[in-house]
Formats: sequence, C-alpha cells, structure tokens
Amino acid sequence: MNEKNSADNGSETKKKSKFFAFKRLAGGLVLLIAALWILAVVLGYFRNPFHPVAKQDTSRPAQHSRSQKATAPAKAQKQAPALPANRDKNEAVVHAEQQPPAAGQQAATDGSAKGHLVHSPANHPAGEPREQATKNTGDHHVKNTGGHRVTMVEKPAQPESFGATKPVPEHSAPKSSKIPATHPVIETTTKTKPVGVAFVEATIQPLDYELNERFWGWRPNDIINITDNINNFQLGVLEVTRRTAVVLSERISRTGTNDALDPNLENAMNWFMIKADRYWFPSAESKYKEGLKELAKYKEKLMEGRAKFYTRSDSLIPLLSSYEDLLGSCDENLVKAFEEDGSPVSFFKADDYVYYARGVASAMLTILEAVGHEYISILESRHGTELLHHAIESCKRAVEIDPIMVINSELDGIFANHRANMAAPISHARFYLGQLIKTLST
Repeated sequence: MNEKNSADNGSETKKKSKFFAFKRLAGGLVLLIAALWILAVVLGYFRNPFHPVAKQDTSRPAQHSRSQKATAPAKAQKQAPALPANRDKNEAVVHAEQQPPAAGQQAATDGSAKGHLVHSPANHPAGEPREQATKNTGDHHVKNTGGHRVTMVEKPAQPESFGATKPVPEHSAPKSSKIPATHPVIETTTKTKPVGVAFVEATIQPLDYELNERFWGWRPNDIINITDNINNFQLGVLEVTRRTAVVLSERISRTGTNDALDPNLENAMNWFMIKADRYWFPSAESKYKEGLKELAKYKEKLMEGRAKFYTRSDSLIPLLSSYEDLLGSCDENLVKAFEEDGSPVSFFKADDYVYYARGVASAMLTILEAVGHEYISILESRHGTELLHHAIESCKRAVEIDPIMVINSELDGIFANHRANMAAPISHARFYLGQLIKTLST
C-alpha cells in the first residue's frame, strides 16, 4: 500500500515539474521575442529612408525630336478646342467658324506639319449630314463641317521616356506628361532640358542625399560606428558615383582620346577617389561635396551650351560594362559560403554584403533611368529598351529588400537567407546589362 502511494506521489511530482518547466520556457520565449522587438525598434530609430530616385523630365520625347520645329502657326493652335470625351484618340475635331469663308478661298496645306489642323472650304452636299460626311485618304481624315472641309493628319506616336517608371518604396514618382486620349493631337513647343542634364542630375542626387539629407550624414568615417548597415549602404552609393564620374569624364563628355578632359569632371573624378573612412586632412565629406559642386558646374555649362555630352553607343557601353563588373562583385559576396581565408561567412559580415549591394542597386537605379531618358534613340534603334527596362526593374526589387534583421540561415532552412534573396535581383540586373552591352555592340 505504501509503495503504491509513493508511486502516485512520484508521478504527481513529475507532472508538476514538467508543468513548471513548461511555464518557465514559455515565459522565457515571450521575453526573448519582446527583447528582439525592442531591439528592432531601437535600431530602426537610426535608420532613415534611402534616397529617392531623381525625378526625370518626361516631357522631352526621343533625343532626335529636339531638332524638329513646329511648322503650324500659333493661331491655328489657339483655335483648336478640346475634344469631347467619346471621340477617338487619333481624331482631331475642329468646329466651323461662325461665318464661312468666301468662295475660292483655300488654305495652303504644309505636308510637313503633321499633327496640325488644316482648313479648306468645300461645298457641303445637299441633304448630307454635316457631322457624318467623312472620307479617309491614306493617313488623312477629311471631314465636312458646315461650309468647311477640315483635313486632319494623324500624328505618329512618340516613344515614351524611361523617366516615367513605376515608383518604388522610398522613391518619389515623376509626373507623367502623356496627353490624355480624349485631347486633340496638337503639337506644341515645350521647353526641355539640354541633352545630358538629366544624366548629370541623376549622378549627383544619390551621393548628395547621403551627404546632406540623411540623418547623421556621412558615417563610414565616424569614430564611433554603431550603424554599420547604413555605412555599407553609403559605400555602395559611393562606388557607383565613382565609376559614373570616371566614364563621364573620360568617355561620355569627349569625342575621342584626342579630346581634352573637361576640367570640372576631372576634378570631380579625383575628389570622389578619397577614401571613405578618412576623418580629416582632408575629410571624406568635404571632398565629396566639392566633387558634387564640380558636377553641378559641368551641368551649368551643358545648359549654357559650353560643354558636350555625347549620346553614342560607344560612350554608353563602358558605363554599362563598369556597372556589370560592380554587380558581379556584389553577386559573388552574396552567394559565397566561405571567405578568402577559408572561414565561413559570419552573421555579422552577411548584413554588410546585403546593404552594400542594396546601396549599389539604389544608386544604379537612379542613373539607369536617366540613361533610358538620354539614350532613348540609340536604345530604340538597337532594340535595347526592353533589356534596360528589365535591368531597372531588377534594381528596384533589390532596393525593396529591407529586412529588420539580416538572417544568414541555411538555404534549405525554415528561416530566410537574406544574402540569397538579394543575390537573385542583383544577378538578374547583371545579366540584362550584359545582354544590353552585346546588343549595343552589334
């Protein structure tokens, strides 16, 4: 009897001990989750939104269209009212004037003024409805309205600029300048930026944000480093800016090897080569800001017509090749399992690789959109617009990867491996730039 009671007491004690251990384990797990959440909130205080994409001027169509001149008089443009909402988008409707013109009077039709409206008198057939007397002649529409015959010439669609792209998080969306489908196709004279200005602005913007707009400014040369993620992001932005400045100085702004270097671009290229962790004599921030000022001076000369910017394929290919090499380096750091000394990639090193690649993708995204804007005629003639579009989208996906904490788990584990996640869009961007280089080389 005593043995039975002892066995029952021992079983009851085991149950109580298990329940006690379970409560302590569950409570410890809750406290661990709460501590991780508080740590993420504290670290999030030091993080700032990454720089926005430079706004592109989408009002300018293809580069070659800048040389076109409006041939129709301004008076004809003022007389064209807006279309009703149910009109076809390719049809321009002009209402007849109150008093029909005298018989025999005829307006001269200029064949080069496509997209403008040409009036000529024509006798309206008896009994025929005024608004339905229409005939097609090639790409012209002739409509009888009252005592007038209105000839409308269809305007060929202009290629869209790469500047008007879908916004990504932390990036501002450019305003679209597309004419609504219900508006008449009337060619107007708009003030556009000179060629090259949008590209230079896109080159300046990423590094300028890191220097002047980000909270705590430039961080890689801080004596006390507590935000290594932002530090590596800024290093990625700096590397893209350096490579862009070199190609801009040596290739894009010159006709060839016998042409002199632009002094402002040469200075900017040299200032960007200062080590990022240099604290003073000189400090990295001061020299980088001077380099941006030199780029701004070059932009002013472009706007005044005192500098050159050549949108040729042989000047674009070196830029894309430099970007391809940089993306290849990022890709290797994101997929490798061991460091050069044979040690495995540590948890603390994994986030450095991820945020460096993210900084590279963010700055490259801004400049590639400007490339699509400036080199639109070359890209269309070589059928490279789709390849550039895919490269831009891949950079966007890389920028959108923004984990609270970078985890370097096993590739087949239940937790994420953020290095592998970042490697996918980086590898895609590299691939599409390589294909674009081959397309432009043929």
